[in-house]
Amino acid sequence: MDNKFSVIIVEDAKLELKGTEEIFRSDIPDADIIGVATNEEELYPLMEKEQPHLLLLDLGLGGSTTAGVSICAKVKKDYPHVKVLIFTGELTNEKLWVDVLDAGADGIVLKTGELLTKNEVYSVMSGRQYVFNQPILEKITERFRECVMRDAIRRKSLITYEIDRYDECFLRHLALGYTKDMIANLRTMPFGVKSLEKRQSDLVSRLFPQEEQRGVNVTRLVVRAIELRIIDVDNLEPDE
Repeated sequence: MDNKFSVIIVEDAKLELKGTEEIFRSDIPDADIIGVATNEEELYPLMEKEQPHLLLLDLGLGGSTTAGVSICAKVKKDYPHVKVLIFTGELTNEKLWVDVLDAGADGIVLKTGELLTKNEVYSVMSGRQYVFNQPILEKITERFRECVMRDAIRRKSLITYEIDRYDECFLRHLALGYTKDMIANLRTMPFGVKSLEKRQSDLVSRLFPQEEQRGVNVTRLVVRAIELRIIDVDNLEPDE
């Protein structure tokens, strides 16, 4: 960006605030810091006096890890044109990252690794969403890889053990605690109780080696289906 832009920083740790201001002075000369605040009460009078182009916001303020989330939500509601970049030391609280993104944050920079660089700031100012620095990108990539691998294992199991949609529905509702009578009454399951008992026996023969099939009950069958990712425990919802 060639144009100057204004910044308000919200940070309650004096040493970290000093370091952040130095980053702007040395690496981001286009930025004009028009105010700093240590909490929500100090921020809003600054915003009313002069709205910045960018709000650099810490999540943990005054001992509260969620203060930044509520500030972000309010700023995005009252001043939707203001860019909000989170600069936080909450390195392991991934749920907090999701919450602040849901609140409208344009990006998150973790206070580790390269810290804050001009690349993240200029990316946000140019209109990009979901701007992250390298440490959080590594965590996102790790989660993405885990998710892809789980899906791949599930798809392979569905093919290997010849699981159709009725098998999946049956196993999923057993996992939810449904009896066979209850499952037989589902709109998505056009089978009677005796047919479901036969299906259960057939699933045992498919999912277990022959030497382990004797005495397999519903609980063991469900656990095996979870182990093979046939049942997606992250989407364990009943049908109508």
